[in-house]
Amino acid sequence: MRLLHTSDWHLGRSFHRVGLLDAQAAFLDHLVATVHAHDVDAVLVAGDVYDRAVPPLPAVELFDTALHRLAEAGVPTVMISGNHDSARRLGVGAGLIERAGIHLRTDPDGIGTPVVLTDPHGEVALYGLPYLEPALVRERLGAEKAGHEAVLAAAMDRVRADLATRPAGTRSVVLAHAFVAGGAPSDSERDITVGGVAAVPTGIFDGVDYVALGHLHGSQTLTPRVRYSGSPLAYSFSEADHRKTMWLIDLGENGTITADVRLDCPVPRPLARIRGRLDDLLADPALAPHEQSWVEATLTDPVRPAEPMARLTERFPHALNLVFDPERTGDDQGASYAQRLRDRSDQQIAEDFVAHVRGGAALDGAERSVLYGAFDDVRVDAAEREVGR
Repeated sequence: MRLLHTSDWHLGRSFHRVGLLDAQAAFLDHLVATVHAHDVDAVLVAGDVYDRAVPPLPAVELFDTALHRLAEAGVPTVMISGNHDSARRLGVGAGLIERAGIHLRTDPDGIGTPVVLTDPHGEVALYGLPYLEPALVRERLGAEKAGHEAVLAAAMDRVRADLATRPAGTRSVVLAHAFVAGGAPSDSERDITVGGVAAVPTGIFDGVDYVALGHLHGSQTLTPRVRYSGSPLAYSFSEADHRKTMWLIDLGENGTITADVRLDCPVPRPLARIRGRLDDLLADPALAPHEQSWVEATLTDPVRPAEPMARLTERFPHALNLVFDPERTGDDQGASYAQRLRDRSDQQIAEDFVAHVRGGAALDGAERSVLYGAFDDVRVDAAEREVGR
């Protein structure tokens, strides 16, 4: 059975004020063309279909068109909700849509009920694990703790329990939206840390033949059977070096996996990160290949130049972002504020702030727990308000 693994469409998202709806439409055209060109048997969409819980109407219309085209292609599609999606909104009409071969999995209660497809080697059970906010689903899943690892483990227990009731030789696929250990994040994913812990081990998914992951925007292989497809478009300059692709997975007899093919997605405009003094950037001939790219420029001038963006766009008309990191003299070598915050979670930043305002005294274990709990409460409160809409 040939599977096309994609995720993190983020329909409705823009890139530094530049609308991406046309680029997203071009990707979906490419997706449908790929289904036909490569004789795909099923499409897997591992969450974050939309960029926000209440997407703009053009994004909804684009999604609706994509569903119709996939249904017309006669190829089953399985998709789950991600942490950016409203599970309830995305799942509206799921029962009716399923009749057209589009299987939306947004309800945690359905984790143990797979979509069952067949090929010449027998049955394939595809289980959809939507994004699981620990505090909201712990009791429903019977998890021991309110953490990502605990709720995913409970969800996988349901998957394995159902799989044990199926005929011998049934192959299995899991779609999940999570931060799995070993994955490399970028700047464009929303933080899903709970209690200071975001990542879960790959071993949680033991016992299934393939795991199609969503959430991280870079395509990556954690194990031969556990992979992220990544997002089809870049959504931050931290993804400038990403190769945006979809996985073409062949699931063979006895659960063998062949994943030799990454299919490139259309690139609306390349990204470039350039660095140096403004006058040097405007004159350097080596930067000529980036003149039509979306550009993020880090200016190192000791004194901020006048009208830097206006001057930069004379050469780089698609420059979108300026960062200032002035060169420092021997007695001023401290890192910039942006550098100090880079790669730090919200909780870590808050801890540093508390330590700073009380003279450098670090938080003890009890204080750290209170702080983590406050961040978790804010996120859960937002999620509950969304569920109650």
